[in-house]
Amino acid sequence: MNVSIIGVGSMGGAVARGLVASGFPAGSLTLSNPSPGRLAPFAEAGVFTTDDNAVAARRGDIIILAVKPWVVPSVIDEIRETVGSGRKTVVSLAAGIGGDILASSNASAIYIVIPNTAAEVGESMTFVAPVIEGDTECVTELFKRLGDVMVVDERLLPAATTLGSCGIAYAMRYIRAAMSGGVELGLKASEAQKIVAQTVKGAAALLGRDGAHPETEIDKVTTPGGLTIRGLNEMEHAGFTSAVIRGLKAGVKS
Repeated sequence: MNVSIIGVGSMGGAVARGLVASGFPAGSLTLSNPSPGRLAPFAEAGVFTTDDNAVAARRGDIIILAVKPWVVPSVIDEIRETVGSGRKTVVSLAAGIGGDILASSNASAIYIVIPNTAAEVGESMTFVAPVIEGDTECVTELFKRLGDVMVVDERLLPAATTLGSCGIAYAMRYIRAAMSGGVELGLKASEAQKIVAQTVKGAAALLGRDGAHPETEIDKVTTPGGLTIRGLNEMEHAGFTSAVIRGLKAGVKS
């Protein structure tokens, strides 16, 4: 299976680096980008690179569009002839670009895929929404190299995106806030970062077990009259849960 990625910005670069790190054969990967500087590290690793999107489309069985949403239509115009002449799968990583626009590529199979930047370290939460279904298993297995994958209906992508893609920024903001609190309490910033990052990692690992639920894990560390429940209640008095929900809803395109 040959994979082409058109666009090597934040997300395209994260996916490309994640695939290479996962052991995906460099010779089966093609990257296209107008800026040669972004391509150079991949070329050194044996990946085929080009500034011609049509060339990238010809080389790929799966063609990943990792460009800004407003650039997608022009890229489709560049690759339509190549895509329409063979059995190729088009995958769009562009949030907010619907299946109706992607269908104009004339690809035999089309998917909207929303990973997050943790793809670079193999820990993405990726959503796959079929538009014109082809070999869905092949697409999901490709992105499982980058973390966990969930197949969803296109209509659920906005909700999934605010939780799993925007959610990286929200989680980072919590970590940064907790670090600031640690510094105020006397810890070095580097110490606070290590403590909070490992604590969040541990919390996520606990929830990864079958049957796990956040409230169950919270109950384990909130003894009556204890410090943890005092801290939680202070956060709730300040609107913690409400702020998170409002932020998630604000992150959904109206």
